[in-house]
Amino acid sequence: MSARELITEHLDLWTGAVTKKSSSGRGSNGKVELTGIKKLRELILELAIRGQLLKTQSVASEEPSESYGVTRHKVGNEDYPFLKPRNWSFAKFIDVLDFQGGGQPPKSMFSQEQRDGYVQLLQIRDLGPNPQPVYVPEGSVSKFCTEDDILIGRYGASVGKVFWGKPGAYNVALIKLINKHGLYFPAFLYHLMTSPYGQSLFVGISRSAQSGFSKKDVANRVLPLPPIAEQYHIVQKVDELMALCDRLEQQTSDQLEAHETLVDTLLGTLTQSENAAELADNWARLAAHFDTLFTTEQSIDKLKQTILQLAVMGRLVEQDAEDEGTESLIGKIDLEIDSLVRQGRIKKPKVVTPVADSDKLFEIPRSWQLVRLGSLALHSEAGWSPKCHDTPREGQNWGVLKVSAVTWGQFRPEENKELPVNLAPRPEYEVSPSDFLISRANTAELVARSVVVPEGAPSKLMMSDKIIRFVFSKEVEPLFLNLFNNSPFARNYYLSVAGGTSSSMKNVSRAQIQMLVVPLPPKVEQTRIVQKVDKLMALCDQLKERLNQASQTRCQLAEAVVEGALN
Repeated sequence: MSARELITEHLDLWTGAVTKKSSSGRGSNGKVELTGIKKLRELILELAIRGQLLKTQSVASEEPSESYGVTRHKVGNEDYPFLKPRNWSFAKFIDVLDFQGGGQPPKSMFSQEQRDGYVQLLQIRDLGPNPQPVYVPEGSVSKFCTEDDILIGRYGASVGKVFWGKPGAYNVALIKLINKHGLYFPAFLYHLMTSPYGQSLFVGISRSAQSGFSKKDVANRVLPLPPIAEQYHIVQKVDELMALCDRLEQQTSDQLEAHETLVDTLLGTLTQSENAAELADNWARLAAHFDTLFTTEQSIDKLKQTILQLAVMGRLVEQDAEDEGTESLIGKIDLEIDSLVRQGRIKKPKVVTPVADSDKLFEIPRSWQLVRLGSLALHSEAGWSPKCHDTPREGQNWGVLKVSAVTWGQFRPEENKELPVNLAPRPEYEVSPSDFLISRANTAELVARSVVVPEGAPSKLMMSDKIIRFVFSKEVEPLFLNLFNNSPFARNYYLSVAGGTSSSMKNVSRAQIQMLVVPLPPKVEQTRIVQKVDKLMALCDQLKERLNQASQTRCQLAEAVVEGALN
């Protein structure tokens, strides 16, 4: 099977094998990695350096690489990494290549601007998508490179990373490959080093950030050596097939982007529906195409957010005229707070600013009311952050919860640090079932995320000072308040009030949390909403799990096709 047939006959596999990606990049659509196409690119390179990419290998008139007049160490058949193509040979790294390490002038010589007599000092970051060039006096360096040179990362996590050079000098984190006898066409050598086999040459080289690797580490690694003319033809074929992959990648990315836009649009019609009839029509339209819309983990996450949004807007369950109105509920909360104040069990709460018309985010059902979160709480407090051990507590020892215990939608009691035995615990900060816990400091995305401590949660766990606890009236369902606090409406509010100069560390105050405007349903409706959301979220999680299993299967199939092509 030709390489082009290998691509076209497995087209659905290459484009359908995707995995979740945390960072964006070319062809990733910002959320996923096109794993199938990535595997295809690796396969093309591997076939290329094994001599299996061209329909015919070297013609008889081409000089076999064995005839090149270079003294070499013996490479026995047992050392061959794969079947040797006709007219090819194998050689040890030391016989055909060399490398030269870069230099590192003192930082006092660095200039952020190009000057007369200065050259750029290339660092690994300058060879990626976000260069940050620095310049040094030309006389301070002696190792130079051009765009025709191949550079390889030498240290730590960058060991084996391959780059085309740029005009300038290069620093100690890079080495320049030396094509000692001109036996390699530069582009073929680049493909060789970036292929899976080429990358395997550097596996097992474990070096510190200071020492890097040496020539001795790679001297005896075996390299394929085709005739130079065949190398040229191979490079032409690789370029042709990589261009085909580029088009395939772009088409797949465009399809993913169009799919994402369609999902956003149709989900948006649900939350923007002006009445029950319009909502029913929009839901029917979405349901008719459910199997084609919710085919990615990202689309299911968006569906979950829409469910949450509809729930707190009063559009997920029907209102019941028999339910006790929210106005009566609020009166009961006020009486409960007054009673506890008279008994001396809580302090008299501060007067909460009334909700204004400008605070209204959407139309709420007639039986609901807008209230401040703080008006529903009997009391609230932040925790305590003593100097703890870095490890979780053992057994029933006391521990202090980390912010990560309340960040991810479910209470995670294992996210704690053990309290040293020389410090007395403070039981007043111990969390209990039904406590509403919220983080006051975290990244912009995660600050003010909340959880409700479930029944049966472990004891002897205290809040840190970055966690605030709210204890609500028994007339309120804390799980409903948690739904709203993690909804897009509350997230937008916290983003607008959070302080901090960096997106990696934002903070909100207890007063700001208390000012959150909450659309409050009758108590029994709060319970119905929580139950409905739990049921729908469980279904979404089941769907996501099936999709993940299908995605894993596609990736495994892509891997199997690659292995089959190489064996």
